[in-house]
Amino acid sequence: MIIEEVFSSRGRVRILRILSEIGELNISELARRAGLNYATAKVHLQILKDAGLITHKSFGRIRIFRFNEDNRKAIMIRKLMEVWEQENSGDSKEV
Repeated sequence: MIIEEVFSSRGRVRILRILSEIGELNISELARRAGLNYATAKVHLQILKDAGLITHKSFGRIRIFRFNEDNRKAIMIRKLMEVWEQENSGDSKEV
């Protein structure tokens, strides 16, 4: 999967940000926090899973999604988000 596919959707970026900050959530809570409907979140989660950026575990019908701490690309995306947030928090003070 190419990087453009991962970052071409605000929904996927929101899901990555949420999971990188919180760790793990079920699909309904992820959808709610990302402002997405269930079906859209499910599609985004599958794309992120196929890219290796997230993993999931199942408990019966419940699936818990987690940021993939073992994937180098996922770790670098987390670092990018952290740096971006730090830089943006400084921007608001300068205005």
